[in-house]
This record gives sequence, structure tokens and C-alpha cells, in this order.
Amino acid sequence: MRPLGKLTTLVLLALFMGSGYGFCADVAKIGIVEFQRLFENSDAGKEIKAEISEQGKKMEAELKEKGAEIEELKKRLEREALVMSKKMREENEREFRIKVNDIKTLQKKYEADLQRIQRKLMAGIQAETLEVIDEIGKAGGYTLIMDKRGVLYSPSTFDVTDEVIKKYNQKYAKKKK
Repeated sequence: MRPLGKLTTLVLLALFMGSGYGFCADVAKIGIVEFQRLFENSDAGKEIKAEISEQGKKMEAELKEKGAEIEELKKRLEREALVMSKKMREENEREFRIKVNDIKTLQKKYEADLQRIQRKLMAGIQAETLEVIDEIGKAGGYTLIMDKRGVLYSPSTFDVTDEVIKKYNQKYAKKKK
């Protein structure tokens, strides 16, 4: 009975060891993409940044203009406060408060507009880059390509962001023509 127990143990041990190697035959190839760097370094991302900056400057100029109008109104109210009747002074102060509230509302609207524009443009880039990542994944035999934000650690050899930027810039240049 003892030799049979040894034989059974050896057979089971061989089966377990052999099956472990069978599962390890395929090595997973994993890639990491850092979308923030992709947006900052891709041609389309740079254009979006420039467009948003331009829009922001236009909005800021308009806000400064309205701010200057409010300052002028404030100075006029201070100058004329002593010669105005109480009713006229209250009316002008009310008008001043309304203009201040209007500019605050306009500023909030502009901020929301800029965020909406940025989200819309970034969504377009993201959809196009996902197509490029899909192509790279299939061509490179990757098992998995992940966003860097979801990874706490990864060796730099997994990072395929530069390859994605390169291919995306090529695709973007063709699309622009």
C-alpha cells in the first residue's frame, strides 16, 4: 500500500505542476496610456488648448470692458452723491448693484461655456484616440491597454502613450487635409 501511495502522490504532483505551466504559456502584454500627456502633446490637443485660450481671452476682454463701465459708474456715483437727492442716489446705487450682479452672472456663464466647449472638444479627441489605441492594441498583440489614472504602479516599458500620440498625430494630419 505504501508504494501505491507514493505513486499516486507523484502522479498528482506531476498533474498539478504540468497544468500550472499550461496556464502560463500565454504571456499578457499590457500597455498604459496617459491621456493627460496625450492631450497636452498631440497636435489636436494643442489646437484645442489654443482655441480655448482664444475664447477665454475674448470673454475676459468683454468682462474687463464691463468692469471698466462699472468702475466708471461707481466713480460718477461717488462724485455726484452729495448733489443728488436721496431718491436719485438710491436709484443709482440700485442700478450699480444690478450691473455688478450682471457681470458676476456673465462671468459664471462664460466659465460654464468654456468648460462645455472643452468637454465637447476633448470628447472628440478621446473617441478618436480610442480608435488609435484599438489599432495599436490589435497590431501590437496587447492583451490590455489601460489609462494611467487607474494604475498605481507600472514600469515605463508598459507606457504606449508616445506611440499613440505619434499615430494619432498622423491620423489627425490626414483628417485635416
